[in-house]
Amino acid sequence: MAVSTTKTSSKGQVVIPAEQVGERLAQRLEDVKSGRDTHLQPDASDMEGQPPGDDFSRPASRCSISWRCAAIALSTLVMLASGDPARAGSDETAFGWTGTYAGVFAGSGRGDNRIVDVDGFANWGNPGSTVDYDDAGFAGGVLIGKKCEIDGVPPLRVELDGTFGDVSAKTDRLDPSPSGGDETGESELRWIATARAGIEQALGPVTVFATAGLAVARIDNSVTDLDRSVDSSGNPTPWRVDPDDSFRGGSTGVGWVIGAGVEASLSDVWALRLEGSYLDFGRSTHEVNRSGNNRCCGPGTPRRPAFYSVENKFGVVRLAVIYRFGL
Repeated sequence: MAVSTTKTSSKGQVVIPAEQVGERLAQRLEDVKSGRDTHLQPDASDMEGQPPGDDFSRPASRCSISWRCAAIALSTLVMLASGDPARAGSDETAFGWTGTYAGVFAGSGRGDNRIVDVDGFANWGNPGSTVDYDDAGFAGGVLIGKKCEIDGVPPLRVELDGTFGDVSAKTDRLDPSPSGGDETGESELRWIATARAGIEQALGPVTVFATAGLAVARIDNSVTDLDRSVDSSGNPTPWRVDPDDSFRGGSTGVGWVIGAGVEASLSDVWALRLEGSYLDFGRSTHEVNRSGNNRCCGPGTPRRPAFYSVENKFGVVRLAVIYRFGL
């Protein structure tokens, strides 16, 4: 029978030896793999409303699982930070330290996009119709920041980061009619850079923080319209892109970001962080039917260009390893 070596520190903290932490994490991973951990099993309600075989939407259960995985990572972070204070550094280095730090991170990004058919061009005669589409992908990058203290206010931090990844989403539901599906909208995130300021507060073995600031990103939005006709023999011709009714707009968008996270010391100079951010880049406008050869938009309407607007928002959950300089 195994004998527990858990003890209590002089500060009243429960000290869990490193080997026991490893055993607990290994048992949790084994539970997840074998299906005994019901917290990672998708609920039946997660799958409601998901069309079978839809290439442009991800089942809601995957999103739910990713957030539950983040919750497990958070509990792991707290468990690690609850260990021997000698391993996590002194109170001064862990929570009273001010200076410069840098780190690397990896996680998951999710794009939440919306196309507005301003004039009712694809959804013929229905101006203002909207289509939402989203998907997730890998996101990783680097960060650098500085912590400082000012009398009378909570500890402050200023941080810059750069994120690279593969976060894209698409939809073929711009034209909801039975004969539709020949118009595809797509949004691709190339990179993000943010400059943020925030406050932090030590809570027992961890530090929690909140930030807000400016975000800049490279985002490619597009709508591709495919047309076909009938040749002189009455046979349908191959599908081809109609450039007049399509657009591809790549630009550097400017928006805002808010975020929050939790951080724990691993040693005097190393720390582990779990963080979530929400970014909003507003709306961009794009022109189609540029030649005005089609009516816009409905029977008896004039022949003129039409417009789409695209809204881009993103969420990022990331795990970072931080190095503190000057210790």
